[in-house]
Amino acid sequence: MTTPNEQPAPVVVEEVLPEEVPKEVLQEKEVPAPEHEWKPVTELGKKVQAGVITDIAEIFASGQRILEPEIVDALLPNLEEELLLIGQAKGKFGGGQRRIFRQTQKKTQEGNKPHFTVCAVVGNRNGYVGVGFGKSKETVPSRDKARLKARLNIIQIRRGSGSWESASKEPRSIPFAVEGKCGSVRMLLFPAPKGKGLCIEKECAKVLELAGIKDIWSKSRGQTRTKINSVMALMDALRKLSEVKIRPEDVAAFGLAEGKLKQTEEGIEDTDRVMPEEQTAAGASTLPA
Repeated sequence: MTTPNEQPAPVVVEEVLPEEVPKEVLQEKEVPAPEHEWKPVTELGKKVQAGVITDIAEIFASGQRILEPEIVDALLPNLEEELLLIGQAKGKFGGGQRRIFRQTQKKTQEGNKPHFTVCAVVGNRNGYVGVGFGKSKETVPSRDKARLKARLNIIQIRRGSGSWESASKEPRSIPFAVEGKCGSVRMLLFPAPKGKGLCIEKECAKVLELAGIKDIWSKSRGQTRTKINSVMALMDALRKLSEVKIRPEDVAAFGLAEGKLKQTEEGIEDTDRVMPEEQTAAGASTLPA
């Protein structure tokens, strides 16, 4: 028993140091992605899996339609993908930051029902590109839908060197001027000389980069702030490049290249430099004004 003048003895607490934990345990273990075995259901998919078709150019030459995204992954192993900034976050006076999700709402008696739209672009930076849109009530499903649809919508790009300011025949640009449209947006593409770069809106430039086009001039009009219409107008213009008939004597002049280019010891060689007969039919060239 202590008197009022005496102070209690301090309690000594021994500090117990934790045992050292191995670094391997502290590191987060990566969860392996579930293995998905592809079982084709279409004739085209079965031929690709069996090795009968080894080049995607054969599919475009025959005019068949791709209905399975695994076909594109199998024939284009170096495929890259990117999500475009088509939405905008909330901010003061409309100054929100751009984002990949475009959110819309439906007013109902139960409340607001939001939906998210995502735009994905895939390409191998060598003559093939595709754009797809996905919409869902949640963000992750909409993103996955966009990636799958982009693979199904992949197209073959015709490239060339149609600028009078450049003597190079390397297919870095487009062979001639072309116009695409979607809604009120009109997108005009012009061939540019070597080293000019992509003089076009940022999101459209991402599509051209994955397509393998390095130099281009552009002119657009309409409600270009609607990014979806701008991207679709660009894709419409790229499709029209392959619809124009070219005279055989103009193939070398424009430096035309269909599809991907292969690297050789001497330099770059086009695997599909020889144009199909239906595309090089004799007659007047229907170049756009």
